[in-house]
Order: sequence, then C-alpha cells, then structure tokens
Amino acid sequence: MTAMTEATLSPDKDWWRGAVIYQIYPRSYQDSNGDGIGDLKGITARLPHIAALGADAIWISPFFTSPMKDFGYDVSNYTDVDPMFGSLADFDAMIAEAHRLGIRVMIDLVISHTSDQHPWFVESRSSRINAKSDWYVWSDPKPDGTPPNNWLSIFGGSAWQWDPTRMQYYMHNFLTSQPDLNMHNPQVQDAVLDATRFWLQRGVDGFRLDTINFYFHDKLLRDNPPLAPERRNASTAPAVNPYNFQDHIHDKNQPENLEFLKRFRALLEEYPAIAAVGEVGDSQYGLEIVGQYTSGNDKMQMCYAFEFLAPEPLTPKVIAETQKAFALAAPEGWACWAFSNHDVVRHVSRWGADVADRTAFAKLMAAILMTQRGSVCIYQGEELGLTEADIAFEDLQDPYGIEFWPEFKGRDGCRTPMVWDNLAAQAGFSTASKTWLPIPLEHVLNAVSIQEGREDSVLEQYRRFLAFRRSHPALAKGAIEFHSVGETALVYSRILGDETVLCAFNMSSEPAMLATPAGRWTALEGHGFAAEVIDGNIRLPAWGAFFARRG
Repeated sequence: MTAMTEATLSPDKDWWRGAVIYQIYPRSYQDSNGDGIGDLKGITARLPHIAALGADAIWISPFFTSPMKDFGYDVSNYTDVDPMFGSLADFDAMIAEAHRLGIRVMIDLVISHTSDQHPWFVESRSSRINAKSDWYVWSDPKPDGTPPNNWLSIFGGSAWQWDPTRMQYYMHNFLTSQPDLNMHNPQVQDAVLDATRFWLQRGVDGFRLDTINFYFHDKLLRDNPPLAPERRNASTAPAVNPYNFQDHIHDKNQPENLEFLKRFRALLEEYPAIAAVGEVGDSQYGLEIVGQYTSGNDKMQMCYAFEFLAPEPLTPKVIAETQKAFALAAPEGWACWAFSNHDVVRHVSRWGADVADRTAFAKLMAAILMTQRGSVCIYQGEELGLTEADIAFEDLQDPYGIEFWPEFKGRDGCRTPMVWDNLAAQAGFSTASKTWLPIPLEHVLNAVSIQEGREDSVLEQYRRFLAFRRSHPALAKGAIEFHSVGETALVYSRILGDETVLCAFNMSSEPAMLATPAGRWTALEGHGFAAEVIDGNIRLPAWGAFFARRG
C-alpha cells in the first residue's frame, strides 16, 4: 500500500455500512486492446468516471482464469487473471489507481463450484483413490443407474452428471461444467481460504461471495420435497424452470455453512478494514438465511437477497414489507440492496416497461434505492438509465438463455457493453469491428458523452444524489421508520443521532399530494427534485420526491 493510498482511504473498519458499491462486469466495461471484450486496463482507464459518480467501492465480477462457459463464474485458477482480461500486474495497477482515487476494490469469489477444467477437478475425476478424490461431491448411482436423488440444476435438468472414469455422478448446481466443491472436506475449505488470502495480500478491500448459501449440501443426499405451487416464485430462477418446483432444503442452505463463514470472517479480520457481502439465492428462505449469515458479528458483514431483484413490480408495500421483514429476520444484520445486476433484467425495463417518462422513473428509482436502510449496489449503466437490450437468438452468449429460449431470454440483455461516447465506434467501448455482445442504438443515445454536464440527465442526477446522500449520514447509516405506505405514495424517515431526514416519494405517473408527518420539518435542497409544501402537505409531480430535515 502506497503512502498516497494510506492518505486517501480511511482505515475505518465500518466503511462498508451504508457504502455505495459500483458493480463492474469486466467483459463489458472497457476494452483496452481492441478484441471486443473488456479488460482490467479498461477498468483502470474508466475509474475516474466512478470517482466522479461518488461511489465508495467497486465490485468486479470474476476475471480469474476460466474456460468462460459461464463467463468467469467457472474458475479454473483462483489465483491468476485470465489472459482475456490481462495480467496480475494489470490487476495491481488497477488496485493502485482505485486507491489513489479513494475507491475501494471488492472482487467476486466463486467458491461453491469450480470449472471442470480446474486442476483440482481433473485430479478428482481421475480415480476414486487420488488425493483430491473427495474434493467434489461424488455419489454412486441408484441400482437402476439413475442419479442418487432428485436435485435439480438452476441451469436446467438434473444436478448430477455421470462421469465414466469414476463410474459415479458428480453434483453441479449450475452448468455440468461447474462441479460443486465438497465443502464438508476441511482441505477444500483450507484451499479456498488460501485463495482468499492471496487476493487480500494483493490489496483488495473486500469480497462479494457468489451463491453463498450453496456451499454445503446434505451429506445424506436426501431428496428435496416438492414445493406447493402457491409458494413458488421467480425471484431466483425464471418461472419456466422446474427448479422452482422443489423446496430446496437439502441441496443448499445447510447449517454447516455457519462455521465455515466464521472461518472466512476470521481470515478477513487479520487484515485492516476488509468487508464481505454474500449473495443469498433462495426464493423461500432468503431473508431468514441473511439473518443467520449476518448475526453475531462473526460471519458476513452484509448479505443481499433477491427481494429487490425480483420481476414483481416495486411498490411502496413491497419496499416497506421487505425492510420490516429484514429487520425481523436479521435484527443484528445489515443488508446490501440492488435493483439491477448482471443476472436480472435491468430495472428500468423490469419495472418501468409501461412508463412514458423513463428518465424521471430512473431518477426516482435511484433516490429510493439510495435512501434504503442498508448499503447499495449500482450496476454499470444504471447511472445512465439504460434499458434491457433486446438480443437476437443468434447473438446470444448466455447458456442459461439458450437453454430456456424464448420464454426466458437469459442474461445477455443486461450485459451489453457500456456506452461512453455516442460519436465513437462501438460507443467508445472498443475499437474492434465487433464486440462480444452487440451495442443497441438505444444505449448509444444515452452514452456518457451525451449525458455528462446536462443537468436534467440521469447521470447528473446520480452524481447529485450521491453527493446529497454523503452530506446526510442518516441516509447512509441511519435507522428507518415508515410513516405512510399507500398504493403509490411512500413516506419514511432515516434517523441517525440528532439527524432525521424525511423521504417522500410519488411512485406514479400522476401528480400527488402527500401529508407531512407531524412535527416541524425544513425542506432540504441539493437532491435534484422539485416539490411544494402547501398547508403542511407535499405536492409532488409524477415520479417526484421530497426531502426534509426535522427541526
């Protein structure tokens, strides 16, 4: 760590609480070498954009060595950079520049499974008696040759794949090329913790833990029971996926995970000011698991579930019930909320498909997200108000979308390249004649170059609101108290010490009048929204917001 880094980044161990984390999908952020795919040098070149936005940290989706069957979430070497993205030297340079700009760096750890090309799996599948034979989840077939149980893969079909060398099945929660690690084996735990230490020693500030509740399986390999149709939802898998037909009480969410997370946290505590956020993928028990994983201050600092990533419309009731459910399930915990990421339809399209003024809608969604109790993840392009891209079948890259097309179009629509310059080839993302995913014209028309400096743009509103949020600590770290939860009107306060900030939202395309809660309130400025207070009532335009301080 350089002297400049030490001067720029505070040693605050609590920096993550209320932090704004900007997610980067490295394939699609900036291409520095003209091959049509983003890379680490490209991220480094664009860090000033993130600093100007006002984010506290970046989270980078996987860049490790990988055959890219699942675009980096199939890791074949945990301690190196895939040549597609650059080198370890490029990573070190990126860390140094991020720290110079006051940005912390979190990286994606994928330790529930590896690629089938990882040397660990190559050795494990070679025989039943090698040193790593028990590093993955292997099982004999049933007497009739069928898989050992009824577990299903999120990516379709059985969660078991036959291996002719071992004459056994191996488990995979995702692609067949992503075998699950056997975390019941202490040697496996040691190996993934060693990989974690490798990146800590390179200067990372934290981790996002992919599929954190999938680490352990039921040792007895018991069948999952069926899930009643009325309990099914599409928050973690699309409705067309039979994965939703099971109650996943045996293939994930196992109690042994709690002890491993304590080991993981103990490793983080050896380094200053490190934080981790866990992704809890579960449609029935998400918040309950978040509560378990964030309790006691000895496991995860924060987790996120899928409540705000679900396809169902975001309403005042959903927001209030989610916050109240989280407080009940995780009274000691801290959430990390996101409206969009690399796995779901962009929220401007997911929730605002029928909204005429998508710019106003995008601005309001940003204000709601950034005033929730919890930390915040912003997904690249969200600050431009980007919509979901419509990708033709012949251009699809995502195996998930190819499997379930056309009812589910996969995740490519939210993964298209970032748009920087509307006048440059490939919108300034690349000099290549063809990029790994096409860039839609609608995105080019919302490029950074068009929005920058334009006061009414979504980008400038994000910058403005992030600065407003920083100036009011209650919005980042405070408690939340709901005053009014209507069909389209939402009013709550964020409270920290002597500061209480009132947040009022009109989540509709029609003007609204909202009652001001009892007490004396002083309107705040600098947040970018216009409203009037008339006889104690707040007059809000369509998709409008109002903020005030008590006293």
